[in-house]
Amino acid sequence: MTGRQSLPRVRYLLLHAYGRGGTIRTVMNQANSLAAAGWQVELVSAVRRRDDLQFPLDPRVRVSTVVDLREEAHTPATGLVGRWREWHRGRLLDRPARHIPAGEFGYRYFNQYVERRLIAYLRTLTDGVLVTTRPALNFLAAGHATGGVVRVAQEHMNHGTHRRDVQRRIRETYPHFDTVAVLTERDREEYARLLPGTRVVRIPNAVHSLDQVPSRHQSKIAVAAGRLFPQKGFDLLIPAWAKLVETHPDWQLRIYGSGEKKTELRALVEEHHLYNHVFLMGHTDRLDDELAKASFYVLSSRFEGLPMVMIEAMSHSLPVVSFDCPTGPADVLTHGVDGLLVPPEDPDALADAMSRLMADRRLRADMGVAAVLTASSYGPDAVHPRWEALFRELHAQRRPGGAVKGQRA
Repeated sequence: MTGRQSLPRVRYLLLHAYGRGGTIRTVMNQANSLAAAGWQVELVSAVRRRDDLQFPLDPRVRVSTVVDLREEAHTPATGLVGRWREWHRGRLLDRPARHIPAGEFGYRYFNQYVERRLIAYLRTLTDGVLVTTRPALNFLAAGHATGGVVRVAQEHMNHGTHRRDVQRRIRETYPHFDTVAVLTERDREEYARLLPGTRVVRIPNAVHSLDQVPSRHQSKIAVAAGRLFPQKGFDLLIPAWAKLVETHPDWQLRIYGSGEKKTELRALVEEHHLYNHVFLMGHTDRLDDELAKASFYVLSSRFEGLPMVMIEAMSHSLPVVSFDCPTGPADVLTHGVDGLLVPPEDPDALADAMSRLMADRRLRADMGVAAVLTASSYGPDAVHPRWEALFRELHAQRRPGGAVKGQRA
């Protein structure tokens, strides 16, 4: 298996490839790397709601959609049979999903119509490697991608953050996969205990580039970034920042991202009179430029998988102040070396750690140097060859005997 012609096709199935989430970005990084190395790569979006992709994608990567939900993409059928089909489609769109547990964080995207279309798509696959990228898609692939395709389940969150109905389905379905891929060593150990006999590998996500402009640690700016959802804990970060205004009045906190909690967070800024100190910056396509302007990065999440924006910040020589939440931060950071870890959901401790960096530029610079070294192990050249090796191995094992060890049809 030395020539490019022997490389299997790799299909990544995402819930919404046209969105802005961290999973989407890291999967596209993987796809770009494989395409550059000569692999045939396809990105499959379960649903589509936007016209354009939000992250750069190699033009050699084919993009397809299973269910296009854009209004302009749907042409109502005509005739008696067509009207019946239209009525039936509408009924299925209104019915809740049957195969996806309600506790799955993406549950709202699913209904019986989307489920049926995805199941039909999965049943057509007979070759190559299929990588599914969240529990709901993993569950469907376990039950219906049974035509000979190699199946790899990606987990982008740690097991403990999943709700009980999702955890139960994980135990039932993940043993059907050729490999389960997780982001941290703690996750690998936990999934290995939960799924005896199932192959579980740790391959972290990679940052998109290590060739970044380093911070000079002079500005009085701290940055946080992520979706404005409860998970990211910005409702804890803003009160923590309020404790610092009197001691460090010239510092700014800039929060980048969009999401459903924007109104509540703006109200929190007003409640603490932080109009000149905390800024909700919205989404940006130039986050690297904004990180280079800052002096440190803050992670206030309640839980994580592997916080990629944090690692990208470290590639800009930014030290990090972070809650020691499950999982990710402690798997990356060394407390006192490249950042500061504080107890989870403790705004007072977060404020104290931020104040320590605000008061000491030399400390910021020293930790920033260490942060770059830490980030280097998450660079594309360090991570992506591991995916290539895994896919080659799984494909080679499948060819002679049909099924890879650990798979149950």
